[in-house]
Amino acid sequence: MQIGANSLLQQMQSLQGELAPTGEIAPSVRNVNNTSGADFSNLLAQAVGHVSNLQTTAGDLATRLDMGDTSVTLSDTVIAREKAGVAFEATVQVRNKLVEAYKEIMSMPI
Repeated sequence: MQIGANSLLQQMQSLQGELAPTGEIAPSVRNVNNTSGADFSNLLAQAVGHVSNLQTTAGDLATRLDMGDTSVTLSDTVIAREKAGVAFEATVQVRNKLVEAYKEIMSMPI
């Protein structure tokens, strides 16, 4: 995900439009159309599958480089490894947040 100056400026301007004349943030109502858990589980499964594909691709490139394939460069292999590493770290962070949220919900009094 790349964050450009233009998109950041647009987000800041949209937030400024939400400010009330007194400088307070005006309440906004946002409707959530779909609250089914199936879509979240599909999204999570797709994300994990994507990370797995990145790791597989990085492993394949590393193997091909080790075997002497001249069509694979060292820079491509390193970039693929880094992409896989970053994606894996992001997945671990999401998992940690989900576990933390679950523990917090389970510790709430009824």
